[in-house]
Amino acid sequence: MILSSLFEFAVNRHPNEIAIIEKSKKYTYKEFDQLTDKLAHNLQKIGIRKGNRIVTLTKNRMEMVAMYWAAQKLGAIFTPINFRLSSEEVKYCVENAEATLVLYEKVSEDALMEAVDKKNKPILISIHDDKKADKNFDFLITNGKEEFIKPEINDDDVCLMLYTSGTTGKPKGVPRTNKNEYSASTAHIIQNEYTSKERTLGIMPLYHTMGMRSLLAMTFLNGTLVMLPEFEPKTVLETMEKEKISCVYLVPTIIHDVLNHHDFKNYNLTSLKKVGYAGAAMTKKLTEEVYEKLNPEIFVNHYGSTEVYTYSICNYLNEKPGCAGRAGFHQYIRVVTPDPEGHSTPQDIVPEGVPGEIIVNTESIESFQGYWKRPEATKKALREGWYFTGDMGELDKEGDLYVVGRVDDMIISGGENIHPLEIEDILTKHSEVLEAVVVGVEDERWGEKVIAYVVVKSKNLSADILDDFCKNEPGLSNFKRPREYIFVDEIPKSPVGKILRNKLKKQEGQAILKKGVS
Repeated sequence: MILSSLFEFAVNRHPNEIAIIEKSKKYTYKEFDQLTDKLAHNLQKIGIRKGNRIVTLTKNRMEMVAMYWAAQKLGAIFTPINFRLSSEEVKYCVENAEATLVLYEKVSEDALMEAVDKKNKPILISIHDDKKADKNFDFLITNGKEEFIKPEINDDDVCLMLYTSGTTGKPKGVPRTNKNEYSASTAHIIQNEYTSKERTLGIMPLYHTMGMRSLLAMTFLNGTLVMLPEFEPKTVLETMEKEKISCVYLVPTIIHDVLNHHDFKNYNLTSLKKVGYAGAAMTKKLTEEVYEKLNPEIFVNHYGSTEVYTYSICNYLNEKPGCAGRAGFHQYIRVVTPDPEGHSTPQDIVPEGVPGEIIVNTESIESFQGYWKRPEATKKALREGWYFTGDMGELDKEGDLYVVGRVDDMIISGGENIHPLEIEDILTKHSEVLEAVVVGVEDERWGEKVIAYVVVKSKNLSADILDDFCKNEPGLSNFKRPREYIFVDEIPKSPVGKILRNKLKKQEGQAILKKGVS
């Protein structure tokens, strides 16, 4: 199925349903169709053709969604990148994507202008009134016709390219076809048990697979996407109450901050029935808080990636907090011998209960087939019809998957393999701990030493108290106990909530107390 056709179907099915809300503005499906038709006409007029890469450098806003649908109508490849990137990173992505056009706003203007080649620059479209731009976005949606020449578009045509976060090395472009995006979004709807006319938050960045899933799922169901360009817990609470949000798909960080806001109890969130999370592990403590404070009818852990949207799904988190569950209905998974150098094979399956690298089958129609202009990365990631995720996990005796961290995050201390998530779960059980992240740092005696970075509710908590807490925890072996605790004001995270462990290893961030234990 072609995405632009599915948008057309939604318009014809319920033209007067609200598609997009942004502050006080509301757009029906019919209005948004007309707006994007006019945008497609003007983009075609200035030279945009099928297969061209349209890069966006904006926050989540109506203009970005409009550019997405105009790109789909023209068969162009929507290529959103993080508006927070430095000029060097923007330069890399724009040049790597071979962008024909870039949509930007004030927040990304300086980085973009430093990045573009003045002699061979792409067409620049500004959302704000910028004289350096070739065109102003408002002009493109208010002038001209609502007609354009529709190209022939096929299932296997690339319609989207997302860049992986690139916490180590250069970001990798992930081309995704109409078939990939249709199947991933359909899987998202089924696996989260969405129904017609759901209402969700447009807060997960549209340069991330989670943001794209929220957009497409709502479109397929004639639902409403309420745009939130910035994350602020109080704004999220106000919006969920006012707009009667029925479902959310968020990273654990956002869920944590919303549930722990001091005014949480003052908001009526009874319309919220379905909660999904992805992007990072959720502690058992936070899982319990979701059930206690939100009481969702559906609560789903979705485990997947930009490359292959669904790996596995768990919708029985009340029975198994933190569990990643079973393979998605488009998928088949294995756990194999981990090898950071990339020499393990799909046949190197580890026994039940033994941690290994999680691999997923690339026959799934949700799966990409290789990185953009990165053959060496493709060769390492895709082997014999399987995608090697780089994630560590293990299967329990019932066949359920638990993700225990990244292959690169595994700590080897005194010859023993230690997985950070296991220790983090223990630490967050303490009533005075808000967040905890465990890393391994080089140590002359142990090879690597286990260090815990902790955000606390009060400064009365000491390293000795936490160490005693860990010693008294029957599920934590002594060799896994942190040998050092560093109390910090916050844990460094990416814009989509992924913990930046490399920054912690370099001891970036201001420690308010540091104490070692024996």
